[in-house]
Amino acid sequence: MILYDKTLALELPRFGIQIPIRDNKAEKGFRALLEQKVLAGTKEKWHIDTITEKLSKADLLRAHAPEYVERLFSDGVENEIIKTFELIDDKGKYHRYNPEDADLALSLLFDRILKKAAGTAQCCRAALESGFCFYFGGGMHHAQYHHGKGFCMVNDIVIAIRKLQAEGLIRTAWVIDTDAHKGDGTAALTADDPSIITLSIHMGAGWPLDEARKDEAGKPNPSFIRSDIDIPVMPGEDHLYNEKLEKGLAGLETRPNPDIAVVVMGADAYEHDELPSTDGLNLTLEEMGERDRQVYDFLGRREIPGAFLMAGGYGERAWEVHPHFLIPVLTRRYGKGSESF
Repeated sequence: MILYDKTLALELPRFGIQIPIRDNKAEKGFRALLEQKVLAGTKEKWHIDTITEKLSKADLLRAHAPEYVERLFSDGVENEIIKTFELIDDKGKYHRYNPEDADLALSLLFDRILKKAAGTAQCCRAALESGFCFYFGGGMHHAQYHHGKGFCMVNDIVIAIRKLQAEGLIRTAWVIDTDAHKGDGTAALTADDPSIITLSIHMGAGWPLDEARKDEAGKPNPSFIRSDIDIPVMPGEDHLYNEKLEKGLAGLETRPNPDIAVVVMGADAYEHDELPSTDGLNLTLEEMGERDRQVYDFLGRREIPGAFLMAGGYGERAWEVHPHFLIPVLTRRYGKGSESF
């Protein structure tokens, strides 16, 4: 299944934000699927076109601190957006942000982010029903317990898993994070939760691992909390990426199968990504495809339902990564002589 709601657009420029997150990443990616004749003809079988899921304060409280959730649902939300999207630099000046260019109040952005997060829970439900669902959205893995971080206001991954656990639909989950950046928020939020096992393969140098390990008060930086399986890829090791991923997945193989796996399938490890903080990984499109097939086949062989999230990816060519993976997968699942996994 594919979850793509064409009304789900952050439209950051309308808020005066100049970060290269392109809404057309999802639009172009979905359009590429429909350019395949066999997929266009079976669209009604695989396309979920509306996000119907809703998230409440109670859902957010399963992952985030009460005081933070209260700020998100108050007049303080604008300040949280500024901090999460890093719109003011350490000198107090606007950074990648010009409020004079905005035609929408900054506070309204949170409503769109909450809908985006709700889509992740809906993607997980669809994966439980059909075995596989890809969502053109989600993957806000940097959000921490007390605050947002790295363009991620809430951790939709942990929120979705714990929502389904609270409803009795699942007991255990894996999070397999292949975004260029370490899945630091997810690792920190689940560090003491044995029901959620995390794997993160990421740049071994650069953001967020170039931050101080402790703040001025001596408090540890939660970004350095390890995933259950941490796989740093150091500069110059791009050619070893998929070999390292294979070994990491083998580590998961020693654990009991979960009820669901959530895959944070960031496109920002792609060599044409435009965000400066992703310069530490530059995989070719073919290497990205191998990455995604590895994870998909690994879950398929074990018959583990997989909820795949679009996650990071910046600039004009970020859209290329996901159709490269999805077209053969969907063709196999929904084309002539289709298979289940």
